[in-house]
Amino acid sequence: MSYRAHVITVSDKGSRGERVDTSGPALKQALEKDFIVGDIVIVPDEADLIADAIIRAIDQEGADVVVTTGGTGLSPRDVTPEATRAVIDRDLPGFAEIMRAESYKITPHAIISRAICGIRRNSIVINLPGSRKAASECLGFVMAAIPHALAKLKGDPSDCAS
Repeated sequence: MSYRAHVITVSDKGSRGERVDTSGPALKQALEKDFIVGDIVIVPDEADLIADAIIRAIDQEGADVVVTTGGTGLSPRDVTPEATRAVIDRDLPGFAEIMRAESYKITPHAIISRAICGIRRNSIVINLPGSRKAASECLGFVMAAIPHALAKLKGDPSDCAS
C-alpha cells in the first residue's frame, strides 16, 4: 500500500521569506523513499495556523503521516506541541520518547524538546525539531515503525510479530 506524507515547516522567518527552509526539504527527501510526499507547507509560529495546516493535510489532502519541523523548543513562540495536541485524537508517546532518548545520546539539549506525536483519525502526526540535522535524525529513529503503525491504524487485523 502506498502511504501519503506531508511536511509542515513551522517558522516565523521562513514564512516571511527571511530564512531558507532546509529542514522541510531534507524531511521530504527522506520520506520520499517510502511515501508519496506532497508539497512542503511553511507556516508561522501561530497555533491556529499550525493546527489548520495539520487538519488540512489529513482531512482534506488525505495524508497518512504529517511531520512538522520547528516550534518544539522553549521559546515563547514555540507552540507546535500545543497546536498538535489540539487536533489529535490520541497520543502516540513512544515515538516522542524514542526520539528524545536517541537524540540525548547525541546532545544533552535533546531533553528540552517538547515534541509530541499523536493520531488524528487514522493518520500519524510527528513533531520534529527545527534544525535540519536534528529533524532528519529524529525521523530516522522512528521511520521503521511508521508503516506498521499505519497498517494497524488502517485496520490490519494481523497479530503484531516481532
